[in-house]
Amino acid sequence: MRIVLGVEYAGNAFEGFQSQAHGRTVQDHLETAIGHIAAHPVRLHCAGRTDAGVHATAQVVHFDTESVRPNSGWVRGVNSRLSSPVVVRWATEAGDVFHARFCAVSRRYRYILHNSPVRPALLAGRVGWFHPPLDETVMADAARCLEGWHDFSAFRAAGCQAKSPVKLMHEVRVQRTGDYIVFDFWANAFLHHMVRNLVGALVYVGKGRHSTAWLAEVLAARDRSLAALTFPADGLYLCGVEYAPHWSLPGEGRIIAVPRIPFV
Repeated sequence: MRIVLGVEYAGNAFEGFQSQAHGRTVQDHLETAIGHIAAHPVRLHCAGRTDAGVHATAQVVHFDTESVRPNSGWVRGVNSRLSSPVVVRWATEAGDVFHARFCAVSRRYRYILHNSPVRPALLAGRVGWFHPPLDETVMADAARCLEGWHDFSAFRAAGCQAKSPVKLMHEVRVQRTGDYIVFDFWANAFLHHMVRNLVGALVYVGKGRHSTAWLAEVLAARDRSLAALTFPADGLYLCGVEYAPHWSLPGEGRIIAVPRIPFV
């Protein structure tokens, strides 16, 4: 049978999602914990392979097993074997044709940026930081050019393994709450480092280094060397993965709130 789990983790406690020889990844920790409950080794497949330092409030993974456990048993049992930076939020059984990555129809990422002269202490590793003042209205105007079908090569990491750089960006939102600027991205799929590269470019616009038209010019040029530097992973959250309704998955995505008090 195929079991699907909804997973949440603090990415700064791990060296990315994907399994590595050193074992310090989200996948390695989850596979070990699940293997204890399933009583056999398992191999996980995820909706999005987040980088080191990137968090998730709504990651989706699946694995195959012949072991029969109630859904509540997969949740409580696996969690009893996990350290605090990662937790299983829900579990359900799906058909063998379900795949956490290939059946996903869209994904949502949120980047939370602390825009203040002084760096955050209690939120270190959980939010990004940029000390010069930023104009969120200008950034929101510039971001409109990103919506729709586009070739996002200008915002693609050199080592990206995606077959095509063309993605459908459903929506981009930029808004401020106090000292925090929140960037929300909703697309059918994302390239490696795409969100962090887009945030970096929008920050260039927000601090007045480039005009709002510059972002559209970089997008059209499809040249990574023309864009901004990759922004740090600290403030990035995978906060939603959408599937067709017939899968009846319990997770609708959890959007991390804009912090008004420290949430460490």
